[in-house]
Amino acid sequence: MNFNVSRSYVSRSCSLQKQVSVMSMNLSAKLDELQRGDRHLETTVALCEIRSQLQELTKSVESCQSEVSEVKRDMVAIKHELDTVQQVKEEIEELREYVDRLEEHTHRRKLRLLEQGLTFFLSYAILAAVLGMLQFGYNTGVINAPKVNIENFMKDVYKWRYGKDMSAETVEVLFSLAVSIFAIGGMLGGFSGGMVANRFGRKGGLLLNNILGVCGACLMWFAKMSNAYEMIIVGRFIIGINCGLNTSLVPMYVSEIAPLNLRGGLGTVNQLAVTVGLLLSQVLGIEQILGTNDGWPLLLGLAVCPALLQLILLPICPESPRYLLITKQWEEEARKALRRLRASNQVEEDIEEMRAEQRAQTTEASISMMELICSPTLRMPLIIGIVMQLSQQLSGINAVFYYSTSLFTSSGLSEESAKFATIGIGAIMTGMTLVSIPLMDRTGRRTLLLYGLGGMFIFSIFITISFLIKVCSGFPWDTHILHNIY
Repeated sequence: MNFNVSRSYVSRSCSLQKQVSVMSMNLSAKLDELQRGDRHLETTVALCEIRSQLQELTKSVESCQSEVSEVKRDMVAIKHELDTVQQVKEEIEELREYVDRLEEHTHRRKLRLLEQGLTFFLSYAILAAVLGMLQFGYNTGVINAPKVNIENFMKDVYKWRYGKDMSAETVEVLFSLAVSIFAIGGMLGGFSGGMVANRFGRKGGLLLNNILGVCGACLMWFAKMSNAYEMIIVGRFIIGINCGLNTSLVPMYVSEIAPLNLRGGLGTVNQLAVTVGLLLSQVLGIEQILGTNDGWPLLLGLAVCPALLQLILLPICPESPRYLLITKQWEEEARKALRRLRASNQVEEDIEEMRAEQRAQTTEASISMMELICSPTLRMPLIIGIVMQLSQQLSGINAVFYYSTSLFTSSGLSEESAKFATIGIGAIMTGMTLVSIPLMDRTGRRTLLLYGLGGMFIFSIFITISFLIKVCSGFPWDTHILHNIY
């Protein structure tokens, strides 16, 4: 805009110069007339005209000088603006150099983080933490093998109390309640996991959670001694809450104490602990060990062992450094925890990473559940998360966990063979978990998930067809096959 004004002033100065030239020519003409005296003009009149024209010329010159002064001021302002633009340009260049240095520093820091390995104390802390997931796997599968023994116990208690036999439907309902109430307790524990983690810490929440594990296991252990099958139901509910809290607290603790380069691999340790717990409960449930009328209370009560072992091992472990720094604002305590976990004093990279995460969290706006559901940008991630969880829970694997022995028995196997078949399922799950650890980074999460879901879909159809054929035809054709296998 200032450049346009300057051009306007220049054009006006040019017109003023033309006006001065015209007036100068007029004055010269008047002076010539006076000298010639052709028209006999009076000298006074001529001088007055000359004086008036000189006054006009003076005003024009003064106006021109004023406009020139304004042009000078505008030029000074333009120069100042140009200096400002140059200064801003220099600041942008400095900022760009700073960003480049920051990116280079961040890249070096990430490389240093990726070089961190698995230390002894970190391994110890992870082992102590995943005992909670071992607890979850054990209690998920332990109710499977002693189904007949527990049902007989319920019948005996009912007859001892009321002097009559319990109906088969009532037995099925009570046993189903004992099985399903574990999932109800797990749901409650899972919902409250975040609150417990923020209030008591990851390590503190795990330690307090073991009280529930001990109480639930003891209730199931002493149920037969007390002649109260209600203790099994209540114990399963309490142990369900314990396992639900473990599914929230254990992965949270493991991921927060693990280095950046090991978080993906160590995340599979949780599932490995679950499958090992399942396999352990299935092995202990055979008749040669604890799958008897006298041994099943101890089989259920052994759930106290992971809880007690974690109560012994976990107090030595540090609290989550992320919890100490971000939630509690205890920076020095976070440094101490990291030094123990990393076996090194060079922990500033980890501290800076957590600070960057904290800054990112402060810039993110918190949304309500309704806003999450209605948000168009978050709708697709939400649908993917829900479908993935549904594909896991509705795959039929839970029915296998709880009723595989009954399924194999109904297919014609003896009870002992059915238990060994169940152990085979647990062994396959454990083996595939170990196989998936190296395949996860090689083939990708999505590919493995699609293969797994496709396999479950196909074999679920085979299982359904086999049972339908058996029910419709009444011919246990699969019994002969299974007997040949086992």
